[in-house]
Amino acid sequence: MAAEISGENVERRSTTGMTTKVIKGSLWTFAGQVAPLAVSLVATPFTIRLLGAEAYGALILVGLIPTYLGFADFGMGMASTKFGSEAYAEGDEEKEARVVRTAALISLMTSVPVAAALMIFAPRVIGLFNVPEALQGEAATALRIAAVTLVVNFLCGIFNTPQLARLRMDLNTFINAGSRILGLIATPIILYLGFGIVGAVTVLLVASLINLAGHLIVSSEFVPKLLASNVKSILIRQLIGFGGGLAFASAAAMIVANAEKSVLPAYVDVKALAYYSVAFTLATMATLFSQAMIQSLTPAFSQLQRPEKRHELENLFFRVLRYNLLLVLPTFFILLLIAKPFFFLWAGPEFSENSVVPFFILLSGLLFNIPAYLPYALIIAQGRSDIFVKLYALESVPYLVLAVIFTQRWGINGAAAAWSLRIIIDALLLFRIAGSVNGWSFPLRKLCIRLLPGLILIIGLLAAFLFYNIWWVVLTVAVLSLTAYSVLAVALAFEKEEIAFVRQVIIDRFASQKRLV
Repeated sequence: MAAEISGENVERRSTTGMTTKVIKGSLWTFAGQVAPLAVSLVATPFTIRLLGAEAYGALILVGLIPTYLGFADFGMGMASTKFGSEAYAEGDEEKEARVVRTAALISLMTSVPVAAALMIFAPRVIGLFNVPEALQGEAATALRIAAVTLVVNFLCGIFNTPQLARLRMDLNTFINAGSRILGLIATPIILYLGFGIVGAVTVLLVASLINLAGHLIVSSEFVPKLLASNVKSILIRQLIGFGGGLAFASAAAMIVANAEKSVLPAYVDVKALAYYSVAFTLATMATLFSQAMIQSLTPAFSQLQRPEKRHELENLFFRVLRYNLLLVLPTFFILLLIAKPFFFLWAGPEFSENSVVPFFILLSGLLFNIPAYLPYALIIAQGRSDIFVKLYALESVPYLVLAVIFTQRWGINGAAAAWSLRIIIDALLLFRIAGSVNGWSFPLRKLCIRLLPGLILIIGLLAAFLFYNIWWVVLTVAVLSLTAYSVLAVALAFEKEEIAFVRQVIIDRFASQKRLV
């Protein structure tokens, strides 16, 4: 494998065909998200039923608390991706290895003390929430295990850098998805054997350790000197300079991203958190492809930061934005139609009754949030992590107040409304900032024309809801709407050269299969 990598050195440093590389990498990452999600859709109902709503809410809480400590790696995951990708583009393998090693060292120095503090104060942290007294001891032990998992996950997000820099999302996907699927399958088995919340969290720790081992093995093949011992002080300063701003931004982002989830058990109960989490899980399925693109776009944008690549960077940004919006509309259409029967079959009538309305509210915010992943990746690639510090710091206190007020007044629906309002404002600001930093004017009129096929889906959705209780009518409307949308999208939304490229790829694929036969 190492010889193969070395032989392809020159080709991989080329930025030609970056759109194709990004889309291909995004599809791999998307597949790596969908596969564990499919397993989760099967495994989670067993988990809910084996634990019950209260214990499941406690498990969600244990998994949620460490997410507030995402700043503890000091932004080294993203810093490693950015500077490692730049070193790879320069053809400096030794520098790439030093970037990864240095980032891992900084991450350990900053995250281990935070994880240790969480382990020490776990009972007090759990006591801040309305966790039933019978579950508090078990939840505190589980939180200590989750603190160790947090540190391991930070290292996973650093040692996969050589794969991301080369846009080898296939390898990254196999490692990430494989370990997650193992954990998801094992969780209900462990619960059935009676190991409870502690057993479920221990499974996740083992899965993370397997993930880390996979990244170390594969990335060492790409960069043989990856695990050498030397670091350079100048890299420490660069990484801390970038990562420090990102760490502060992440700390504020954790507050604004999850405030409503913490407010729910504090002002309502853990059952409300369970209902909300199920709605949130299905709603965020719509973000899967955008999240997949981030992993490809960040290294791609980082490699296109040179002045002579500005036009290529701009073309990549707007082309991927268009693809993103075209996928969002049919995804939302399908999710809106399947929501109520899905909740009923997946989690039971109790969740169907309490999760549907917040789900619809969350989708309204995600309609704006999903395209905003692109300006986020662009700003990160430009090294402007300071922008997020200011943005999230400005958002955090008003959002926390808004989440408390809305949740106290309207319960789960209020929490969903507060979250949606915040991410709509956040998305609009990110596009405005990205345009200002790059001197771009967004072609809103052109984008709106390209998205006109979406009117077909709106009409189809209204017709489907009028006959919601007649399943064959709903199914017929859905198929006709999606078919009409696809035809019009190809006609109005895609460039001629894009259609020609896809056609040629299909022709070449069929030709190669015939030769094999």
